[in-house]
Parts: sequence; structure tokens; C-alpha cells
Amino acid sequence: MALFTPQEALDYHSEVRPGKIEVVPVKPYSTQKHLTMAYSPGVAESCLAIAKDPDLTYKYTGRGNLVAVVSNGTAVLGLGNIGAHAGKPVMEGKGLLFKIFADVDVYDINLDVTDPDKLCEIVKAMEPTFGGINLEDIKSPECFYIEDRLKKEMGIPVFHDDQHGTAIISAAGLINALEITGKKIEDLRMVVSGAGAAAISCTRLYVALGMRLENIAMFDSRGHLHLGRTDLNDQKREFATHKAFGSLAEAMVGADLFLGLSKAGVVSQDMVRSMAKDPIIFACANPVPEISYTEAKEARPDAIMATGRSDYPNQINNVLGFPFIFRGALDVRASNINEEMKLAAAKALAALAKEPVPDYVTRAYGVDKLEFGIDYIIPKPVDLRLIEFESAAVAQAAMDTGVAKMPITDMDAYRASLRERIAKSRERLDAFVKTYPQIF
Repeated sequence: MALFTPQEALDYHSEVRPGKIEVVPVKPYSTQKHLTMAYSPGVAESCLAIAKDPDLTYKYTGRGNLVAVVSNGTAVLGLGNIGAHAGKPVMEGKGLLFKIFADVDVYDINLDVTDPDKLCEIVKAMEPTFGGINLEDIKSPECFYIEDRLKKEMGIPVFHDDQHGTAIISAAGLINALEITGKKIEDLRMVVSGAGAAAISCTRLYVALGMRLENIAMFDSRGHLHLGRTDLNDQKREFATHKAFGSLAEAMVGADLFLGLSKAGVVSQDMVRSMAKDPIIFACANPVPEISYTEAKEARPDAIMATGRSDYPNQINNVLGFPFIFRGALDVRASNINEEMKLAAAKALAALAKEPVPDYVTRAYGVDKLEFGIDYIIPKPVDLRLIEFESAAVAQAAMDTGVAKMPITDMDAYRASLRERIAKSRERLDAFVKTYPQIF
């Protein structure tokens, strides 16, 4: 059942102030002295200091807490190539989520550019403004090239959330599903429906966790990726196998894990019934999964089932990842977000799912309790402990791998500061909410 009508959604975006985010000053401005320090002539002092040492932008400007959400609108949510103008509401939404979950500031940058090299040049030129770059809703395979090039040429974290967000959250679910079923990742047979950015990144991260390439059967819109095909790009060839499956149904027989990042309805109940004991099913097509939660559980009550939907257990939701990953990366001034940091985020999420769930979380979801098991393998987005668990783990991994330019010396104190930071941020936001009672 829909939680809103189309008109309600349009009103939400248009009433009182159009859009979802605004810029708010964080320094006093009520006197002449304040204004002359904010701009001319007092601003010259910080300018001259930064001219001598560019790293002082992190001390004298908001750069260290500012992320660019960059998109060209070529692969927006489930909407496809709708362009940079139409994609802007999504990018503003990402800004809202960054702020409320991790107190990260955002400018959304919507570029009417489809040429990958031109887009890279524009983003690279903006490096002095930002502490990190969140690439968003850029179509495959260009997204791989764009991220790879920018990571090589920029000195700040560049992270394509469509690739890595789903990978990290689903990897957390997979870690816990393996523990529940007693299966070993090196023994799993996986079938993947979809071969775009998210599917490729998920599979790469699972391989980093120990999955074997020969146990993976990946399908694109033309069928199974095998070495006999001549139409595969470099990313797809990475997962092409010698054995060729004639259909998705054939590959599903005896499979332990199904990962869906394709389209609604491609998996039947018979296909689910053909899977191995205690199957793991991540059906993440948005907004309608490859098979519904209800249909999958009817076919196989022993299945551990996850989707991208909030109205069923085990939602694979990217908001569990990007705000907290960037929070940790920004706080140690990481030069990039590497594989070790992604794995640390996944393992931290998996660990949090085993902790007792606070009452405010269960109340938010209208249930009596939530506890680790087949219907709770991934934490809920409203769990305020996410920032403490995940951001700290990401920061630690950045330090351990040598990409942290400003290491943290006391991790316990850092965790405490994260709790305090999000509490104070929520207080400021709550006060702001009271100024617009019409829409809250």
C-alpha cells in the first residue's frame, strides 16, 4: 500500500520553499564587525593563510565537511536516462540524507554532460571546493571509467554510490546470512541477474570476501556471460565463465545465492524451489523486485530474503552506507575510499545487526522486537548507532591502509564525538523543523 499520493509527493517538494535543502550560515552576522570578518576586509586573513598552505582550507572553510553529489542524470533510480534537470530532486534528496544521518553538508552538482572525459574534467576542477565526491546515477559502463579516472587524478575520496552502496549493504547481509546458514562463502554458488554498475560492484566485493569466480553465473539482458560471447565489455568479461548456461532458470538449480539487480518478475517460484537448502535471495530491482518477498517465502520458507523495499524485512538500503562511509573518510581526511574501507563498513553493519535493538527502532517500524535471525540480518536506517559503528570502522581502515592524512589517536573519544555530533545536529534540525510547521 502506497504511503503517499503523487500529489502529496509533489507538494512535499514544492511547498513553503521549493526543493529539500538550503544553505545556512554557521557564523554570527548581526554586527558590522561580523560582516567585515565574514567578507571584506577580514576574509583576506584566511585567504592569505590558505595561499601559503592550501591544506588550511580544511581549517578556515567548510571544505572538510562538504561533499559534492554529482550526476548527469543518465541512470536515475528506476527512471533511467531522464537528464540532469529531472535528476536534481534525487541529488537534493541525497543531500538531505547525508545531513540527517551523518551531519555531512552537500552541494548537489547536476551536469548536462554525457561525454565521460568532459565530466571528469569538470569534477576534477572542483576539487578545491570539496572534501569528497559522491558520484550518482551515471550510466554503465561510463560510470566505471569516470570513477576510475577521478580516483587516480584527485586527492580526495571519489565514490560512485550506485556501484558500491548496494555492494556494501548486501555484503553485510551476506556475512550474516552465511553465519545463520552455516555456509562458507568459498563454497557458494551464486547467480546474478543484471550486469550493470551495482551488480559488478557487488560481485567484486563478494569475491573480496572469498567467493570464487568459477562459482558465479552472471546474466545480462542477452543471457549468461560466458567466454564464447564476443559482445562483452571489460567489466562483464571479468565474470565470464567457460561453462555456458542456457537460461537463468537453468543456472538457479542448486544455487545457494541469488543476487538480483535487473528488473521485476524475472524469477519464478519454481526457480526459487530449485535452489539449494537455505537459499539466500537478494532481489534488489527497484521499485519492484525480481520476485516478491511473499512469493519467495511461500516457495521456500527456509529462504533468507532481502529486497530494496522498506515494507519487508532485510531492506538493502544505500542510506545505511554512504553517509557514514563519507563521515569516517572525511574525519581522517582520507585520500580515497579503498576496498578495505568498504569491507570495514560491511563488517561493521553486520556486527551492529547482532546487537540488541533499541526500543525507538522497534517503535519506528511498528514491531514488538527485532533480533538477529533470518528476518533481521541488516540494521535499520533509523538506528542512531550506525554512525558510531560504521564511521569509526571506516576511519580505522583508512588509517590501517595508510590513506588517512589526519589519523585519529583516540578511537573511543572519536566514537563519543560521533554520538555527540549527531545528537547536536538533530537538535539543530529539529529547531529548523519548528519554523516550517506547515509541512512537518
